[in-house]
Amino acid sequence: MDADVIVVGAGLSGLVATAELADAGKRVLLLDQEGEQNLGGQAFWSFGGLFLVDSPEQRRMRIRDSHELAWQDWQDTAGFDRDEDLWPRRWAEAYVDFAAGEKRSWLSGLGLKWFPLVGWAERGEGRVGGIGNTVPRFHITWGTGPGVVEPFERRVREAVAKGLVTLAFGHRVDALVTEGAAVTGVRGSLLSPDQRPRGVGGNRREVGEFSYTAQAVIVTSGGIGGNHELVRAAWPQSLGTAPEHLVTGVPAYVDGRMLQITQKAGGTVINPDRMWHYTEGLHNWDAIWPDHGIRILPGPSSLWVDARGRRLPARLYPGADTLGTLQYLRTTGHDHSWFVLSHKIVEKEFTLSGSEQNPDLTEKSLPKLLGRVKPGPARPVRAFLDNGVDFVTGDDLPALVQAMNATTAEPLLDLATLEASVLERDRQIVDPSSVDEQILAIRDLRSYRGYRLLRTAGEQRLLDPRSGPLIAVRLNVLTRKTLGGLQTDLDSRVLGADGEPVPGLYAAGEVAGFGGGGVHGYRALEGTFLGGCLFSGRTAGRAAAQAV
Repeated sequence: MDADVIVVGAGLSGLVATAELADAGKRVLLLDQEGEQNLGGQAFWSFGGLFLVDSPEQRRMRIRDSHELAWQDWQDTAGFDRDEDLWPRRWAEAYVDFAAGEKRSWLSGLGLKWFPLVGWAERGEGRVGGIGNTVPRFHITWGTGPGVVEPFERRVREAVAKGLVTLAFGHRVDALVTEGAAVTGVRGSLLSPDQRPRGVGGNRREVGEFSYTAQAVIVTSGGIGGNHELVRAAWPQSLGTAPEHLVTGVPAYVDGRMLQITQKAGGTVINPDRMWHYTEGLHNWDAIWPDHGIRILPGPSSLWVDARGRRLPARLYPGADTLGTLQYLRTTGHDHSWFVLSHKIVEKEFTLSGSEQNPDLTEKSLPKLLGRVKPGPARPVRAFLDNGVDFVTGDDLPALVQAMNATTAEPLLDLATLEASVLERDRQIVDPSSVDEQILAIRDLRSYRGYRLLRTAGEQRLLDPRSGPLIAVRLNVLTRKTLGGLQTDLDSRVLGADGEPVPGLYAAGEVAGFGGGGVHGYRALEGTFLGGCLFSGRTAGRAAAQAV
């Protein structure tokens, strides 16, 4: 054997699995088609948000959370309704146990720390029994995505120094090797070394071949978000037709190749039509990979209108219901929508997702972090205002409409329609007895001091000249997560068509739907993607270590 265990994919779940195997004294071969500069994969680029339940951070913010409430929110949001949801549901229950139990202490023991203000992403319907988080649970890691990756990369490199782990970059797996029904290794192509920057993706020039054997193989290769062809092929009918225009929220090497390769070796893929894409995507003015998109993490105050200027329905206000908003917008006949807001709202409420868009948190810089309370937008937001093709401004509404129409192939907006949407919102925001659901949501969020301090602009009329110039932001559908994937049992063993484990084959992370083949069901509670990689990677590593 070339190793006790081969791990395919050096993203977060692959690093976690490898670290656990090395701690158990196993010899591990960690392969990835990309160069060493991409160690940590997609997780490196993330905002670093983690779903924790009844944490010290929550208690300090007077948030009353519990395991029971989190499990209720998960079930209501996931909407499990298929026979094949047996294992995803079991994984979901195990993950909520983890998030309410040892997750924080385990990570804290590895050196992770969190920003003290707990975020409230994916708020959903804001009621018990509805979709979404009924309390804030989004814990931002001090150091963002790189801060999450660092302790596991460190553990793996320490194991390399001990001779337990071999890192093999530029190794593209083309097939899993089998003997009878068992997976016994991998074979594939050696790719030419490539020193392009992180995220760009290496070349695909083949310079040789390889074949390695092991007692077990763990597939941790990620999802399909960088492959628009696969995204469109799997697009569910429930979301209408797939957009013709997409921006890409993950590096291009998140290509989904290993799903089909693992299927050929006997693994089962379930729920391929379940996916998670955002509707608040921007074209990155400083792109790293092709069609590079950045997501806005919006506060609640922007007016959201479709491509024709019509206000979105109740409950589909910014930050509330990602999938519900996507589903509605696919009925409008256009691939984009708009935020309409004022300069005051931008400077208070706009945050951009991603480690590179939050240098203060990523660099763990308190001086830079304090800059967020100064007047004006944060520097990354300012850069998009100045350079982004999706941002336009106007001194008044007619000028704004003219600028908005100039960004599309045909002028879709008329002043009267957009003006009616703006006035509807502005009239309600000055009414103390307003029944407008977005206005009620703004007031409710301001009762939570974490959002009152940093994430809400107050009750601002868009047409109030004291709020500064009007701004419109064109929003695009941004690809992100694969919610379905390889079906696994609670030991991360990949299951075959007969429901039995394929001998020697494990999977973790997004390629396994973050556990079970779709731990999130139809919808995700924010902060659970990185956590799903951590939990499933740890489970796979520990289970494989016991088996070999």
